[in-house]
Amino acid sequence: MMDIIKLFHKQGWKLTYACTAAESEFRFPLESLGIDLHTVKINDGDFDVFIKALAPELVLFDRFMVEEQFSWRVAEQCPEAFTMLETSDLHCLRKSRELAVKAGQKFKHEDLMNDISFREVASIQRTDLSLIISSVEMSILEEVFKVNKALLHYWPFIVEQGELRKIKAKWPSFMQREGFISIGNFKHEPNWDSVKYLKNEVWPLIRQQLPKAKLSVYGAYPPPKALQLNKPQEGFFVRGRADDAQQIMLQAKVCLAPLRFGAGLKGKLLEAMECGTASVTTDVGAEGMHANLPWSGRVEDEPQALADAAVEIHNNEALWLTCQQNGLDIMAANFSPLEFEPALITRIKQLKGNLAAHRQQNFQGAMLRHHTMRSTKYMSLWIEEKNK
Repeated sequence: MMDIIKLFHKQGWKLTYACTAAESEFRFPLESLGIDLHTVKINDGDFDVFIKALAPELVLFDRFMVEEQFSWRVAEQCPEAFTMLETSDLHCLRKSRELAVKAGQKFKHEDLMNDISFREVASIQRTDLSLIISSVEMSILEEVFKVNKALLHYWPFIVEQGELRKIKAKWPSFMQREGFISIGNFKHEPNWDSVKYLKNEVWPLIRQQLPKAKLSVYGAYPPPKALQLNKPQEGFFVRGRADDAQQIMLQAKVCLAPLRFGAGLKGKLLEAMECGTASVTTDVGAEGMHANLPWSGRVEDEPQALADAAVEIHNNEALWLTCQQNGLDIMAANFSPLEFEPALITRIKQLKGNLAAHRQQNFQGAMLRHHTMRSTKYMSLWIEEKNK
């Protein structure tokens, strides 16, 4: 989302950020970019007044749940506004994989036929353009859900070369680094599952080979059950939220991310590449991130293979340096702003300039707006009246 905001800001566009969430002390200072901040509520007619007065030319919804809540209001008050959806990742894919893992089954595309898929794909269909972070998810939307590619735009992570040079100048050497790191918000179910998997299945196998090894697990919002996993005598440290994620990533030799389910691209693995830290992950973790290039570490799906890879990279400086270079190659080939930023702005301008024709080609979207928005609208209005 910050990549998008910064790109729009570079165009000289006037930006307003409207959010339902309570303010956090850790939020990005959007005011530094001259962005107006506005608090909005769900199921509240004040939003109609706000959006009509603002009269935006473009409205970007942050994930499908927000589109469900607000798009019908935007359509009523600003019917000519070009609408976009930032999916972040396909929630339906992540949830389907989670259910398959917990059932002890192999994930199949047939598992995607569920309530979240119906809601999420309907949201994509209703919106003029949806940003898709992973090439794998682009394929799923086009081939499994038969979404018209005219509604989709591939938008991965962006790595600014200037910022990367600043980070690279701070890279410690192999000998200056120590141990292993795992990082991820504990409220995100794939991360919490990964921590449990590490503690119970992978870390004991690493400690068999490296009896003095240490793993630091970082993540915001650790629940009591996560803090109970803190076992210093086993070299397993649950640290909680990191004040500076980049700094702690720079200090580690290897980032461990044995994700058993998930979707989209993994920010922790990109940050590891930016920090010159090798990573050991699964097929789900590396999915959509490296094309056909060698991974910046190792990709394995079994506990023993994950442990063996982690130990080998941790102990072998030459291999570790190769992993570090692989990360640079992956970032240069897959996340260049020169490839993706101009293409997105061009796409927006083209579709916005020909919006009526674009919408006329999307009958399914119009049909879903007609039916789904009516049900969402009247449920919202009912809740609004009830709240009064």
